[in-house]
Amino acid sequence: MDEAADRMFAQPKPAEDFNFGRKTAEVFDDMLARSVPFYAEIQRMITELAADFAVKDTNLYDLGCSTCTTFLALDPVVEPSVKFIGIDSSPEMLQRGADKLTQSGTARRYELVHADLNDTVAINDASVVIMNLTLQFVRPLRRQQLMAAIAQGMRPDGCLLLIEKVLSRESTLNRFFIKYYYGFKQRNGYSAMEISQKREALENVLVPYRTEENAELLRSSGFQWSELFFKWYNFSGVVAVK
Repeated sequence: MDEAADRMFAQPKPAEDFNFGRKTAEVFDDMLARSVPFYAEIQRMITELAADFAVKDTNLYDLGCSTCTTFLALDPVVEPSVKFIGIDSSPEMLQRGADKLTQSGTARRYELVHADLNDTVAINDASVVIMNLTLQFVRPLRRQQLMAAIAQGMRPDGCLLLIEKVLSRESTLNRFFIKYYYGFKQRNGYSAMEISQKREALENVLVPYRTEENAELLRSSGFQWSELFFKWYNFSGVVAVK
């Protein structure tokens, strides 16, 4: 499938909240590759961890699956009897993901579900749950409920792979890390105007937590332990085990 370049914020536009509709879905794969540090490596790490935790005849969930890039990476390495279930609130993302899975020719059982993670989401017989840059878009008041539902629907010793933008405890480091992140985006071809306009669009939509806040959220939701497996300035990856 052809990948369009992300130029969503390349021209001046009125301020509005970021959304995951048609225009975003069309450029989302390029947006992630250029906006998330070490995105390809994070995906590789997810596939390694998921492959080792996935259990035969169970379910693997990707919450906020977007265009199903992660499923495509997982398909060759995860036990064939594991069913993939992707949940996303954007019909446009799900359609693009369905097209990519069809074109891949996978024989695996999978299901794509249109649902809002701010509402009640059913998780059943899961050995792996992935939330790749997803929890930060769930309203803070709904996060405990969601994480508890995930833990409740997981098998013992199942794992949650949680990748997030995070805040630092120190305001000075927060400023530095954000500056370094914007430098990363500029090196990947985004202009100062694109960075500024996207930051404004995300301001009321993306709400990051501190690393220790996410750790406490996991503990209080029913996970036995969690461990950091990736960190780059204001991005982190955590594996949590029930």
